[in-house]
Amino acid sequence: MRTSVGGPGGPLTPGDSESGTLVGRDKDLAALRTAMAGHRLVSVTGLAGVGKSRLCRAAMGGGGLWQRVVRVGWTGRGPAVPGGLGRRVVEHLTGRPAASGSDLFTAVTDLPALPTLLVLDDVDPVRWECAGLVQRLLMALPTLRVLVTCRRPLGLGEERVFRLAPLDCRSPQDASGPSAAVELFLDRARLAVADLRPTESDLRAIEEVCSVLEGVPLAVELAAHQLGTHAPADLPGLVTHNQCRLSADGRDVPRHRSLREAMAAEYLLCEEDVRAVWRRAGVLQGPFTEETAVFVCAGGGVTAEQVPFCVARLLSSGVLERLDGSCGVSMPRYRMRRAARDFGFEQLTGTREFRVAAERRMLHCRRTAAVAENLWSTGCQRQAVELVRERHADIQAAISHALTGQEHVEWAMETMVGLWFWWMVYGHVEEGRRALLGLLSLPSAADSPVRREGWWLAAWMCADRDPRRSGELLARAWRAAVLAGDDATVGRVAYVHGVLAYHHHDVHSAAAHFRQAADTIPALAPGGPSPAVSLAALAVAQLRSAPDDARHSARRALTDPSVRTDAWATMLARHAQALLDHHDGRPRRAARRARRALEALDPTLPAPRGSAALRQLLSEAGAPPGA
Repeated sequence: MRTSVGGPGGPLTPGDSESGTLVGRDKDLAALRTAMAGHRLVSVTGLAGVGKSRLCRAAMGGGGLWQRVVRVGWTGRGPAVPGGLGRRVVEHLTGRPAASGSDLFTAVTDLPALPTLLVLDDVDPVRWECAGLVQRLLMALPTLRVLVTCRRPLGLGEERVFRLAPLDCRSPQDASGPSAAVELFLDRARLAVADLRPTESDLRAIEEVCSVLEGVPLAVELAAHQLGTHAPADLPGLVTHNQCRLSADGRDVPRHRSLREAMAAEYLLCEEDVRAVWRRAGVLQGPFTEETAVFVCAGGGVTAEQVPFCVARLLSSGVLERLDGSCGVSMPRYRMRRAARDFGFEQLTGTREFRVAAERRMLHCRRTAAVAENLWSTGCQRQAVELVRERHADIQAAISHALTGQEHVEWAMETMVGLWFWWMVYGHVEEGRRALLGLLSLPSAADSPVRREGWWLAAWMCADRDPRRSGELLARAWRAAVLAGDDATVGRVAYVHGVLAYHHHDVHSAAAHFRQAADTIPALAPGGPSPAVSLAALAVAQLRSAPDDARHSARRALTDPSVRTDAWATMLARHAQALLDHHDGRPRRAARRARRALEALDPTLPAPRGSAALRQLLSEAGAPPGA
């Protein structure tokens, strides 16, 4: 226990605070002082290392609202002694030893009516005792105000909760100067490197560091301390892969010497079921819903009904953050802060829980792929892409685990095939190619449906980079598809053969393959490009040798049943029509078609495959590419 007594501003004993001034908290300080002026009990809550104690020390000069400040803080050393906090507080309020039991507050009620601010700092280890103590003191002393720092509120009716968020990490382009997190980094870095003169590239690296550290002041300070031994350019990689290991010697509070110790102190304060949810949710790299948390975390002593309560506990302590507003019809989404996730995953690794959690993550990603593919094939392509974009990190982690652990290989391939549009339409070909080829090289059922689908998708991914390998994969996929009577895969094999032929400038063979694909792939078959895509490709292949046939193919593409729910196929068909107009010597008409096709694209999504060719056509037609 540490204590200090003083007048306004609260003089502190030596060693009571960490070095450095308050940076980037002007608005928070003003808001906290306003809350303290209007409420007798204010609790400052937030994640470990967010700067609660430092902000409260700055707020203790209350502008005449109190004449005396009494500060009692928990050091975290040794077990909590029942009644110890109450005796210590009463002793420092009265200036004399306090009796125990029912006489504890006798001396307090005899105090003169001197406006007093009682600061109870870092009381999480004695939170229940603190709640009862504060309630009795506020009733006994009408002129008393109480300021508490804790990771979770005390839960008293008169309590005003002030939730302290991490520092702003917005880039300098969004503001007139560096972000608050960068300011703090530079301020603390000068303690490690006295003559620090960061270059523009250094500042960009520091901005990336602060973003990865999510603006948590303790993390930023520990990263700044690393400049004594690391160059600024090395720090982004250091904090990305070893965030919990950031440390600095000589700090007054032991748990502030590393992010891992700060997370461990928070972890030890949690009940076992909350710890279990923290550990198991550590496998989730991206945002998740309560439903996902229940799916991944329930079991092994934690019931499905307990998980939402544990999520709420982790949210209140800052381990989780909520990404949605409090209203709306969509399910709330949560994200675990990176340092907390790294610590939780560390606790999970090597335990029997890990395998179950990893399997459930893979099943979650498999279900995500199925939902996204269904959205794509039923006309909700924006929603499909947004869903995958949000869960991309989890999909990457699940597939990486399948590759390294050789577990859940079939599920991982099923996930990749379901997300074919993410890899092939939205620019993730290289990532998908490496992962899918790796999965196909692992032992699995040779005749499984997902394996033959994986072969044709891998062949498409290799078409530009490795045509020979693409041909080998197509041969495997075709044999398996013919034996299984799988028309969709037979047609998609023909489509990739058409792509290979077109790349080799064999437009007649390309046209024949694209025609076969359009005629073979069922109209609403999931798991790959629709027949309209093959018809659009057929029109492009026929452009120079058979323009009349090309016009017919382009019209077929735009009237094919599958195009009604396929914005990407529609864009490709309009591109084919624009190419025909340009080939016929009608550049203005070609430009109008190309512009309309580009304007129909969803600006909130990445540019799909084929949009660059439309912009090139606009340029060749004499229109500005951005028109």
